[in-house]
Amino acid sequence: MSVRARLRRSSAVALVSAITAGSALLLTACDPSDDSTGAQPAGAAPARTASAASAAPTTQAGTASATPTTPGTATASATPSAPASATASSPARQQPSATPTKAAAVNRTKGTGLTVSNGTRYVVMDGRVVDFGTVVRDLAWSPDGKRAAFIDGNGNLETSDPDGGHQVLVARAPSGVTWSHPTWQVFVPSENDAAMYLQPKNNLQFTAEDHGTLRLLTVPANGGAPQQLGLGNFSDDDAKPLPDSGNLWPNGAGRYGSSTYANRNDGQVYLRDDYLRQQGGAVTKGSQPDLSDEGDLVFVRSVDGHDHLFTKTGGYDGPERDLTPQATADYTEPVFSPDGKTVAFRAPDGIYTVPAKGGAPVKISDTAGLPAYRG
Repeated sequence: MSVRARLRRSSAVALVSAITAGSALLLTACDPSDDSTGAQPAGAAPARTASAASAAPTTQAGTASATPTTPGTATASATPSAPASATASSPARQQPSATPTKAAAVNRTKGTGLTVSNGTRYVVMDGRVVDFGTVVRDLAWSPDGKRAAFIDGNGNLETSDPDGGHQVLVARAPSGVTWSHPTWQVFVPSENDAAMYLQPKNNLQFTAEDHGTLRLLTVPANGGAPQQLGLGNFSDDDAKPLPDSGNLWPNGAGRYGSSTYANRNDGQVYLRDDYLRQQGGAVTKGSQPDLSDEGDLVFVRSVDGHDHLFTKTGGYDGPERDLTPQATADYTEPVFSPDGKTVAFRAPDGIYTVPAKGGAPVKISDTAGLPAYRG
């Protein structure tokens, strides 16, 4: 049996006890290779950014309809920003208003579990606005939903409580280096895991851009010195070394700390296993991937000039499905709900959700921001 086959088998066993109710992942609009992301330079006064976007819409479609369903109206708006490319870059981000609009607070997020960050110090959580008191970029929830990780206005990595309190500076970014898109890697060993000498994990993985070179780093969530994330390839006879640069957009999920990421140089989406070894490989063409606790992928791929959303069931070998086959606008930054049944994403005119198995997109908010699901 190949290493890849053994990985699939061990992953299936691990998922029996996966912590599905608490996983939380965030969509971000920060491309570390883009100087116009709106990130604050080191030493800058906080202006609170978290990720923002908006633009004039055209039409949007899922597998069931060419026009998305809008359950209600909303009035929030923001300066348009460019759509993300399907090869792993993200849109340029405009600096929005310092205060949220009323519509942003009462939009259709209430009762959905969605969090929307609008590029300011204010984060919309399930229909209410929370003031973090500091710049928030690329916010990501821990699997249990009890801690948020984000990049602050000085470009450093911080964590906090959901109300913005108890902020902890995890690590400071070196001068001239841009950090972005943190994601959590959490693993609590069972009794059987401990018998196999598997150690608990509570880490943050993120992208670092150093003079145009992109790499993935990891650091303990309670603080420490960031290290380059190990990216080992499979030991199969035909395995090729994995690229250690050009990597970005990490998203973690699953009980054993697996993650997905994209590579800007080759346009591939990768999976990284962390059960016993840090092994992985390319699985498909695309960008901006997200990983469900069940091992499914959602990602962005360009089709006929527009960014579509695709799912890939079962990681390496599963079938792919275009969730937005009739798209005439760019759909970007997709993220799974904790139960894996829904995908939230960003469109030019706001935030939408669509069933992970296909259907008509539904507009949740026209807030100029990015959604995350909090456990």
